[in-house]
Amino acid sequence: MMAASLLRRDKKSTAAHLKADLNRTDNSTGVRQLQELLDVVLNPENPAADTEALDWCKCLIAGGEGFEEFCRTVRSYDNATLCGLVWTANFVAYRCRTCGISPCMSLCAECFNNGDHTGHDFNMFRSQAGGACDCGDSNVMRESGFCRRHRLRTGENIPSIPRDLLLMSEMVLPRFILCIIQYLRDGYIEPDTSTERDLQKVLQQLEPQISFLEELTKMGGAMRTVLTKILTNQQIFKDLSMGQEENLYAKKNYDKYLSALKNSGLVSVEEKAQGATADVTVGAEGGAGAIVLLGAAPGSPVESNKEEDQDAGLSVGQRKRVKLSSSTKDPCIIESLKHKCFLEELLFWTIKYEFPQKMVTFLLNMLPDQDYKITFTKTFVQHYAFIMKTLMKSHESDTMSNRIVHISVQLFSNEELARHVTEECQLLDIMVTVLLYMMESCLIKSELQDEENSRHVVVNCSEALLKNNTYWPLVSDFINILSHQSVAKKFLEDHSLLMLWMSFVSFFQGMNLNKRELNEHVEFESQTYYAAFAAELEACAQPMWGLLTHCKVKETQEYTKTVVRYCLETLQIWFDAIGFIDEPAPNQVTFHLPLHRYYAMFLSKAVKCQGLDLDSLLPDQEMLMKIMVHPLQIQASLSEIHSNMWVRNGLQIKGQAMTYVQSHFCNSMIDPDVFLLQVCASRLDPDYFISSVFERFKVVDLLTMASQHQNAVLDSEQERPMLEGALTFLVILTSLRIHLGMTDDEILRAEMVSQLCMNDRTHSALLDLIPENPNPKSGIVPGSCSFEKMLSDVADFKAPVFEPGGSMQQGMYTPKAEVWEKEFDPIMVVLRTVYRRDVQSAMDRYSAFLKQSGIHTGNPWPPYKERTPLHPCYKGLIKLLHCKTLHIVIFTLLYKIWMDHQNMSEHVLCMVLYLIELGLDNQVQENKEDEEPCIEEHCHDSWFPGTNLLSNLHHVINFVRVRVPETAPEVKREAPPSTSTEASSYGQNLREAQVFSLVAERRRKFQEIINRSSTEASPVVRPKSSSTRWVPPGTPPQLVTEILEIRESMLSLLIKLHQKLSSKQNSLSPSWLEDMDTSRHAHGDGITAIERILTKAATRSCQIKRSIQDICGKVCPPVPPKKNSPTDKKAMDKEERRQRARERQQKLLAEFASRQKSFMETAMDVESPETEAAMDLGASEVMESEVLYDCVICGQSGPSTEDRPTGLVVLLQASSVLGHRCKSKEAKNLPTTDDEHIYAADTCGVAHDVRLTLMQRFFKDSSCLQSVSIGWDGGVYVQTCGHTLHIDCHKSYMESLRNDQVLQGFSVDKGEFTCPLCRQFANSVLPCRPGRGTESAAWHTPTNKKTCVIVKEVEDLQEKLGLFPTESNLSKEMELVIKDIKNTTQKKYMDYGKNPGSPDNDFLFMYSVARTNLELELVHRGGNLCSGGASAAAKRSCLNQLFHVLAMHMRLYSIDSAYNPWTKLTQVAQSREADVFDDERPEVPMLFRDVPSLLIIFVLTMPQPLRKEHFTCVVKMLYNLQYTQALAAISSKFSPEERQAWCTSGALKKNAADAEKSFEVLLSHVISELSKDKSVYKVNTEETSMLISSVWSPQSIEFSLQQFCLPFLRLSCLLQHHLYGDNLTGCLEEEEFSSLAVCLGLLPSAPQPSNIVHSASCLAWAVSAFDLVIQWCAEVTGLSQMQAEQSLGLLVQDPQWAAPRLLQLPDNYNIIFQYYHRKACTACKKVPKDPALCLVCGAFVCLKGVCCKQQGICECVLHSQHCGAATGIFLLINASVIIIIRGHRFCLWGSVYLDAHGEEDRDLRRGKPLFLCEERYRVLEQQWVSHTFDHINKRWGPHYNGL
Repeated sequence: MMAASLLRRDKKSTAAHLKADLNRTDNSTGVRQLQELLDVVLNPENPAADTEALDWCKCLIAGGEGFEEFCRTVRSYDNATLCGLVWTANFVAYRCRTCGISPCMSLCAECFNNGDHTGHDFNMFRSQAGGACDCGDSNVMRESGFCRRHRLRTGENIPSIPRDLLLMSEMVLPRFILCIIQYLRDGYIEPDTSTERDLQKVLQQLEPQISFLEELTKMGGAMRTVLTKILTNQQIFKDLSMGQEENLYAKKNYDKYLSALKNSGLVSVEEKAQGATADVTVGAEGGAGAIVLLGAAPGSPVESNKEEDQDAGLSVGQRKRVKLSSSTKDPCIIESLKHKCFLEELLFWTIKYEFPQKMVTFLLNMLPDQDYKITFTKTFVQHYAFIMKTLMKSHESDTMSNRIVHISVQLFSNEELARHVTEECQLLDIMVTVLLYMMESCLIKSELQDEENSRHVVVNCSEALLKNNTYWPLVSDFINILSHQSVAKKFLEDHSLLMLWMSFVSFFQGMNLNKRELNEHVEFESQTYYAAFAAELEACAQPMWGLLTHCKVKETQEYTKTVVRYCLETLQIWFDAIGFIDEPAPNQVTFHLPLHRYYAMFLSKAVKCQGLDLDSLLPDQEMLMKIMVHPLQIQASLSEIHSNMWVRNGLQIKGQAMTYVQSHFCNSMIDPDVFLLQVCASRLDPDYFISSVFERFKVVDLLTMASQHQNAVLDSEQERPMLEGALTFLVILTSLRIHLGMTDDEILRAEMVSQLCMNDRTHSALLDLIPENPNPKSGIVPGSCSFEKMLSDVADFKAPVFEPGGSMQQGMYTPKAEVWEKEFDPIMVVLRTVYRRDVQSAMDRYSAFLKQSGIHTGNPWPPYKERTPLHPCYKGLIKLLHCKTLHIVIFTLLYKIWMDHQNMSEHVLCMVLYLIELGLDNQVQENKEDEEPCIEEHCHDSWFPGTNLLSNLHHVINFVRVRVPETAPEVKREAPPSTSTEASSYGQNLREAQVFSLVAERRRKFQEIINRSSTEASPVVRPKSSSTRWVPPGTPPQLVTEILEIRESMLSLLIKLHQKLSSKQNSLSPSWLEDMDTSRHAHGDGITAIERILTKAATRSCQIKRSIQDICGKVCPPVPPKKNSPTDKKAMDKEERRQRARERQQKLLAEFASRQKSFMETAMDVESPETEAAMDLGASEVMESEVLYDCVICGQSGPSTEDRPTGLVVLLQASSVLGHRCKSKEAKNLPTTDDEHIYAADTCGVAHDVRLTLMQRFFKDSSCLQSVSIGWDGGVYVQTCGHTLHIDCHKSYMESLRNDQVLQGFSVDKGEFTCPLCRQFANSVLPCRPGRGTESAAWHTPTNKKTCVIVKEVEDLQEKLGLFPTESNLSKEMELVIKDIKNTTQKKYMDYGKNPGSPDNDFLFMYSVARTNLELELVHRGGNLCSGGASAAAKRSCLNQLFHVLAMHMRLYSIDSAYNPWTKLTQVAQSREADVFDDERPEVPMLFRDVPSLLIIFVLTMPQPLRKEHFTCVVKMLYNLQYTQALAAISSKFSPEERQAWCTSGALKKNAADAEKSFEVLLSHVISELSKDKSVYKVNTEETSMLISSVWSPQSIEFSLQQFCLPFLRLSCLLQHHLYGDNLTGCLEEEEFSSLAVCLGLLPSAPQPSNIVHSASCLAWAVSAFDLVIQWCAEVTGLSQMQAEQSLGLLVQDPQWAAPRLLQLPDNYNIIFQYYHRKACTACKKVPKDPALCLVCGAFVCLKGVCCKQQGICECVLHSQHCGAATGIFLLINASVIIIIRGHRFCLWGSVYLDAHGEEDRDLRRGKPLFLCEERYRVLEQQWVSHTFDHINKRWGPHYNGL
């Protein structure tokens, strides 16, 4: 009852009343009232969407005052010292590696900008999964990096909080939270029920409630404390969770919760019951060997009780699913969850609902509260298994993964917390168990080795779990906690955990097995290898690197020993499980051997950092032999893949081979593999090892002295690459020192050099290409050299260079010269190249360096590099180089190369020599006693006396017995020897002849090793398969044994090869060793290499020196190998023919290249100012009798005719570049604060618009439309590439383009095409007028006629009506082009008249096109004509043709002679006042008219061709007008006193002889005339006089007059240049006026430099100057309607505009980014997802934003039409790149912001600070001004109005 009455009252007063009650000492009634009220208000049966409850809570908590007010009060008591700001995905945050202790440290922008991070290694990043700010948390970052707010620890001196402030919160909030929980219980539906499950809906309804909780957390520390208490108090939970007894709803609600809990453990309730009985059977057939493992681990009985989620029978046959558990540890890992407080249940539902973003944010917002943090972390760990189960079932596993990591990274990055949870909650056990459990769901039987009987199971890479990286969050947490030393130590000390972990790793051992396809190509290429490589890297390698970082010092030896022991045990189990004995199964390879790699990496660390003895960690020989097999198999397979033997398996197998060596994987894959093989090689018998290698690489049969052999396993084209592969592998094996003694700095240096040698690299590419471990790039590891310092040691920085029109370069690093000379290591390059072409690229760069520095000009061989000394532990590796087997192979190969046997190559020789040289450099310390006594059957001992390479080098081998096919040339065909002496010597040979069989030798060694190591006498049963060879069908010829006479030693073969290579007979004179200069041996080709080896050998042993001299002395020309067989002859001819063909081809190519070059020079030189007669159409047309054009399509040359016109290829584009010009030369700044703005009022386009509008208010429309030009905004610019074609050819060309389905970057339907010759973009063809006859000379003759005569002639010409041209093809085409021109721009840029579409309007548009093109050419010439000459623009100019087309069109309109401006220019009118009707508006006064426009109108409307004298006359008359306008404009700037003074002084000179040509007289005349009647000068004079401080001198007036008239002169001059082909002479800027005046014929001849030109002397009046001026001024002063200001505004027109500029950008990109990336769009008031900025006007727009779409057009495209007439230049704020929109196409231009290393950072992925690159910005501006975006940028695509 009471509650009901309370409910009716006002909420605020109720709250105040209750608060007062509760504050009393006896508050029982208050409590009761409140509880009753809450029962009603917070009734979960009300719909959640009802906000009434929320309003009540806000009022109650605030206790009567306003909620906002309450928030402020509570915030004032905030005592938090951490920032803790939580953000979600896509938020921009910072990470500073210098300040971070944990690698996951991150800061919000505010804390980052308020801290001091100058010079630190920081970057900005876009959060992937969300995160929280760590500022103030000294566990995660160093205090020096805290921001100002959190450094002061402001929280510590906050007053304590009054008790009553939060009293109500403590009472109300528990009920509120319970209410939320009840809604969550209610809304949850199990996923497997039939009803549609819509969790999102429940969450949406709860949105306001959860947001309210989030608001509370933001009130600061005081409120968080209250919330923590409520969330973690177990009593409150007990009291409230079940609901009161009598409430039925609550009861049901609680039951729902209990049933949801039931399945939360790893094991379901039902299974537990069966557990005891069912699991006894697991064991023998139960699989994985992990069981055995667990059995072996002390104190972990195998007892399995894990739930089976999926059907375990998947592809595993009848095997029961592998069950693993260390159940003695702690049953709570597996049991169902039990909850003790609200926080636990809240997290439970958060998981159930798959981590809704709002809940996650709320839970994280609470973290700054320490108590909460600890409780929450424990709760999270307790729910860990449940999280994994939910994740595996989720459909949105990606989003869910991100949210999980968002939470866990905040908890586990803190070492103290992680350690605490590890100790208290068994975090490690839980994690490992959960990971194991997760992977168990997708195990399949391994097919490696023994397919039928294998007991090993591996993960199935095609399962979603691996394919989608669902395991990622769990693994990432595991890696995160292993980065803490205390936690890692716990892990390494816990043996049963290690065993579990090893069994987890063994799931990945041998996954994704490849079987070589031998018959046909596989039909479906599986892409599972991505998943496999990612899984090994993330789930196995990353944790391994994590553990290795804690095994760096002697004290941690024990850990390493333990890990190594378990690795070996697990490996042994693995070998048994797959049934492996000693031979790998053929045609199978897996790239995944994580157990081998764990073993290798821990061995390497043990020796390198912990000083352990290698032998103590190694197993017996037999185990080593087994360990070696699979890594060796991978090396051989790499070679096979590159030899195209796996081609039928598809491209993916190449992908695997490449990923295996790729920079992110190599240090976890190929490096440990090679290291492991090096360890095996150093401990096993070298002969055994070498023969194993050759057998694995399948080249045993090739190693015979015979010239022919049979290879059962390889095709002959695969033999050479496989042999090269085997030798290269041996060289890598014996020379690579990464784990055998190099320091980390040396490794970093070697990696860096090898990457830089392949190609110049950008800084970021290099960072990416250098393996992260063992060199962590982030932060400086103590005692190691930093990345930057190393980089500056080995490389030079090449700043980005700029070719205009070329692609934009990035800053690159290139190796220093001494690096090429001393450090280039081809072996390292081979090891690190993903693509084979990179090896070639490195060699090409090396030879280019040698040529350039003059060291060696030929084709160099890979240089030999001295190695770092071996670590003593690995000395055994050198035995490989000193074993007979290798020496026999070397001898055989040298012989084969010398005899030119097939399948030998330069590379083989190179590697053989490399091996010899390695052997000479690494001598074995001889210890005689352990040499075994020679046993007869050692077939190798008879070849060489010992194992030392030095002594074997000069050992001569006489006879060799070989098995050859009967057909081979070696088989002797002669009769048996006749004489007895011969026979006996023959027998002698037989006994001496050497035999060599690698396989037999390897078998024998193997047997020997096995017998030595296995004490019990069980003979090893060998599978038969591998020894019996498969014989291919089509029986090969029989093998017979022959004896070859050799009589050579390795030395003699080397010397003979030297002769062969240098193709001189005695290339080494006997004394050459003495004259040897060793320094030049480092670089060179094979000849140098052999000399280097011989020198080294000679210096090491005198005996060899003698042998060399002997051999050189008696060397006679070698008997060439038998060349008489026909096949050889054929081969020889073939070679010669090939050579000739090659030469022919070279010749053709050279010719082609020179042709192409000359074409490029004529067609493409965008930048060269030379004119070629044919191209500069303006000049050539006038001079020749008839112009001939070449059609680039049909190739014919001829004139353009009426019937078959020729046209120029042109691109028409609308342009507003001119309209964006301003008065000031400085560019406007881009606003980066709210106080800065850009105003468009001062631009050229706006000024002209205002002027025209003002005119149209007072004057006659038709007259207005001839007094100005339009086209400043949206004018049509015409440019050409200079190529011509017949118009009919063009039509058929367009047809063919239309039918061509290839995706072009342009739209044929819009008339777009590319020039058939130079491929420049174009969209129209401008017809060329048929050429003229011979009278052209007459048009140029200077004239002596009087001015008045010519003026009259001009007038008569204007009277002539335009003759309509006859209807012809040409005129039709001209009409079409006019239509094209009109379609180029938008309607609004054409209709300025009162009645759109009227002839006047058309007329205005036509002559404005001409004006726009002239003005733009002026801009391109730099704004003046000082440079003279035909600029680059002129050659491409099509103004002449354009003028004719426009003139033809404009002649259709005649100017009414009564209004013809010419009469007003040249005659003083009789007064005609009587005719003027009152209602008709006056015409525009002459002084208001735009003079250049008049010039263009006259030229275009007079009959063509116009005589030059007439043109000059028009210019002269117009100059008079322009000059008078200048005087009027300047006079208006005087102060009244000055005006008076000039007026009087000028009037005195009026009667002088040259008064009409004196500016003073004219000025005074103008002033007095304009002061009459309605004086123009009556404007508010106070303002003007304030502005004018300077006094006007005659010089300054003269200068101003010239400046005012210059634009007109420039334009006239340019026009004259295009019409008559006059040359423009260059001049100095000071002399521009006089030079142009002379050029136009206003001045008689060039003035002497001494006398200054007066602008007035150019005047030539047709009638009395004073009368004309009086008439012109009267037009102005007689205007009755206009105000003085308005007429003055029209009078003072300033024709001077600065060049167009883009906005000035700030130097640092961060300034733009911080201001704009969160700025709201002006149109839709939202923060755009992709904000963009217009660089022309600074407008801020939404890219692709649907919010600002209008009529289906997005905002960027709209803006580009409005601001740039369909050309837009936008900077994308979030990507730092610029996009260009041109019409219906767009392209990515690139970025003008580069980092400190001269690189772009597209999409801000690296987030390094970026700085403006002035050169790039200038290029962008240049392309904008010159309208060349279409030509220079190649990658255009349609934007479909979607940008």
